[in-house]
Amino acid sequence: MHLDHSQPHEHTPSISATRPDGSRRALRVGLGGPVGSGKTATVAALCRALRDTWPIAVVTNDIYTREDAEFLRREAVLPPERITAVETGACPHTAIRDDISANLEAVEHLEATLHPLDLVLIESGGDNLTATFSKGLVDVQIFVIDVASGDDIPRKGGPGITTADLLIINKTDLAPHVGADLGTMATDAKRQRGDLPVIFTSLTTTDGIRDVADWVTCHLNKWRTGATA
Repeated sequence: MHLDHSQPHEHTPSISATRPDGSRRALRVGLGGPVGSGKTATVAALCRALRDTWPIAVVTNDIYTREDAEFLRREAVLPPERITAVETGACPHTAIRDDISANLEAVEHLEATLHPLDLVLIESGGDNLTATFSKGLVDVQIFVIDVASGDDIPRKGGPGITTADLLIINKTDLAPHVGADLGTMATDAKRQRGDLPVIFTSLTTTDGIRDVADWVTCHLNKWRTGATA
């Protein structure tokens, strides 16, 4: 696996909630989901919504490129030094669940060079419905699916849908054009997830990320006070 920061960094894995100086480290939020579901657009929208309030950084994952990181830099959602990339060289879930060392190294490098940070968004490469993050890498995880992939996606289940701390059903503006029933998707998501939250989003609208940003902010406030994320 390859990182896009040039300075050497000796990796010492740590899942502690505190930094060596005793201060609270950044909250790590993982975003996963299938290819094309809108993960990068969600990360970009979250950065725009939260960057004036919280010190943020982003780690993206692609198999062979750094395209998602380059997109975020072109969009200027954060200063370029706050966005880094991991080239996984294998199935995306490997780097977020099975061998998380490259992502941990990227996160710790950002924390060391940009201190203080309050939030690190870690975007997985596009994967299937089984993709989940290791609890050694992230504190909470978001799974993103989209309406255009079919309104049967929530009822197909899979760990990404059933266990993520938040499920986003994205691209609701496309529902009339693809014959998707949002009510059916909501019912199926509820059946699969129980009381775990589901948020419908359309990032083409002015404030389409607001509910997700509020959810992240709630977790950030708990994290900063030492409560469970």
